[in-house]
Amino acid sequence: MSTVEANVRPDYDSELQQIADYMLTTPIDSAEARDTARYCLMDTLGCGLLALRFPECTKHLGPMVPGTMVPHGARVPGTAFCLDPVKAAFDIGTIVRWLDYNDTWLAAEWGHPSDNLGGILAVADHLSQQRVAENDTPLTMGDVLDAMIRAHEIQGVLALDNSFNRVGLDHVVLVKVATTAAVAKLMGASREQMLSALSHAWVDGQSLRTYRHAPNAGSRKSWAAGDATSRGVRLVDIAMRGEMGVPGALSAPQWGFYDVAFSHTNKDLATKPDDQRRFRFQREYGSYVMENILFKLSFPAEFHAQTACEAAVTLHPEVKDRLAEVERIELTTHESAIRIISKQGALANPADRDHCLQYMTAVPLMLGHLDAEHYEDAFHEAHPMIDELRQKMVVIEDADYSRDYLDPDKRSIANAIQVFFSDGSASDKVAVEYPIGHRRRREQGIPVLVEKFKRHLGTRFPRGRCDEIMALCQDQEGLEALPVHRFVERFVI
Repeated sequence: MSTVEANVRPDYDSELQQIADYMLTTPIDSAEARDTARYCLMDTLGCGLLALRFPECTKHLGPMVPGTMVPHGARVPGTAFCLDPVKAAFDIGTIVRWLDYNDTWLAAEWGHPSDNLGGILAVADHLSQQRVAENDTPLTMGDVLDAMIRAHEIQGVLALDNSFNRVGLDHVVLVKVATTAAVAKLMGASREQMLSALSHAWVDGQSLRTYRHAPNAGSRKSWAAGDATSRGVRLVDIAMRGEMGVPGALSAPQWGFYDVAFSHTNKDLATKPDDQRRFRFQREYGSYVMENILFKLSFPAEFHAQTACEAAVTLHPEVKDRLAEVERIELTTHESAIRIISKQGALANPADRDHCLQYMTAVPLMLGHLDAEHYEDAFHEAHPMIDELRQKMVVIEDADYSRDYLDPDKRSIANAIQVFFSDGSASDKVAVEYPIGHRRRREQGIPVLVEKFKRHLGTRFPRGRCDEIMALCQDQEGLEALPVHRFVERFVI
């Protein structure tokens, strides 16, 4: 048996090369993707503005050294902060994700690709200002939309057939990787620099899902994406300074990501041993994810519960005056919802409640709507009926719902609710297969998205500024041509 390791440096893993080649050589020619990216930008920024109403969120914002102002620094929308791009990426990513209200992608892995806007917008704002100061051409919002489409695609395609949650890793690993790729392109990285940055994103060590699940669910899940997108910016900076990469970051025997963290994920699907420890790909990188992204338009709630909330709102008029008579509530759902958000027992904090299927169903059954404030301690304590209804809920998996959830031609997120009363009567069984934010309901959903954005702008800016931003954001050609720093300055307090 040899006691000497072969020290032959490999080529970069093919998975990293595919990402780099997509970023550097593949054009985005989908008008639908660019149009959807514009709406995604609006929705994402609006979610961030709304989060600024919550002190538990805003305590994380601002420079590490109070009073620090960075020349050509990145601005955090809705605030007066001007920060270095790494901290700005954290702050933007944190406000965007805080209320669990931004876009969603559901597949073998889950996630929120607009989390990447933290790194993308921070870097683009800084570079745009810096270029103008050097009499160079600034980046435009068209560059931002392009970066968003690509970051969505990387995160989403990697998520299609690869379940990181099944090995206990949090989906923000994909935010880190996607932000790294998008920011490297914005910063003008060479292929080698991009590969180096991507390799470091994979060997960096990844977050566990501990903070998303009972009994440890907590507010870290609300800033985890900000942390990941800011780390992507930092890794690109390191690579752009000439740091060597780690070519076998994924595939190195014993020490690579596959062997350390992913080796048994594909065990049931593998046809040969090596298949167990490699990512599986359903499609090539393009613009599929942005075109099919899911928007949370009506409820600030974990996405697997969106259709349950819709069904609950439908049942509210029939149930609201009979809450004391409720004997049983049947929630019919899919496997992913059961695994992630079905909970019994006490809920310790707002982050715990907005990841509880039963809580997110009880509130709209009782009130007819669900708002971010409904997760707060004071509201929960004032409404004991919520927990009474939760105790009467039975969660049932429907095999068809679980299958259609993963079907690439459907990607449904179905839930159904039926309420049974003590006198033996029952409500209709109300089922909702596709939430209003689904691609299949775009025509119905986009006006709701626009109103949601307008409403969230109004929580931070006077009417005149709101009208100016709305007009700008609804002009695709004008928005894409606008320098990034000119766009961001409209969001500065």
